Amino acid sequence: MKRVFLLAIAVAVVGAASAASARQQQQGGAQATTVVNRSGAPEDVEGIIRSFARRESEFRKALNEYSFKRDAVIQTIEPLGGQISGEYHRVSRFVFDDTGKRYEKILHFPIPTLTQITISNEDLDDLGGVQVFALEASNLHEYNIAYVGKERVDELDTYVFDVTPKVLSDQKRLKELKKSKTPQRFFQGRVWVDDRDFQIVKAKGKGVPEFDQRFPTFETYREHIDGKYWFPTYTYADDELVFKSGQVVRVRMRVKYTDFEPVKGKVRVIETDDLGDDVKGKDPSASPSPTPAAKPKP
Repeated sequence: MKRVFLLAIAVAVVGAASAASARQQQQGGAQATTVVNRSGAPEDVEGIIRSFARRESEFRKALNEYSFKRDAVIQTIEPLGGQISGEYHRVSRFVFDDTGKRYEKILHFPIPTLTQITISNEDLDDLGGVQVFALEASNLHEYNIAYVGKERVDELDTYVFDVTPKVLSDQKRLKELKKSKTPQRFFQGRVWVDDRDFQIVKAKGKGVPEFDQRFPTFETYREHIDGKYWFPTYTYADDELVFKSGQVVRVRMRVKYTDFEPVKGKVRVIETDDLGDDVKGKDPSASPSPTPAAKPKP
């Protein structure tokens, strides 16, 4: 089956953190995640949270060792009749260059027809999957997490948690984020965690804070890749965005991720005359150097 999971992307969800917010994250690293235990909470609820956060860290690191294809469609919908009034469609392959840096190879990109919203470079970075795992271990201190209860999701028994970023109640930090050209975004919503493997299998939420932008509520699905990792394969949103001006725009978004392939090692061919005496005569292709994995954006 497909599993629903968190991918914090929308029309713009996770931007690169500013220097000020990065310093605050470092200072906040020693802070503990606030956990609210409601009636019926499992005895080791904090252990469950730590477990799924560790898995998130593992998945994020692993994703940086894979290339993949992304098919992203963002549409605006007329309020009456439901006709498509504008569309942004971009199909790309995310691969690595010789230095191990990930880059986008555009395969299909017709001229966008959107008139009610705009797509920024940060939006494209988000759609590239550079900030997939919002609840990884290093970010837990940024959130309040409340146990809600147990729920059956398809054939899975899950623990349900509400997730709220602490920054929403920190007016000083909100002002600093608002001044940043690329303010950091956080996930706010609900997650469902498999009660056996302690992996987030479903999530529904949005990116915050919004400031002058608006972000739709989304769901993202994952599939098992190479028998080891749960990577995003499908994200969907259909929501009305209400702007400060009073303008209301219905946005529909669909992003598919396919063709995941691990980064292959590369061989550096060198002349044997340039080798030291201790390695002369050895086949340099016998020990290829792996291509460095791309680093995720902060």
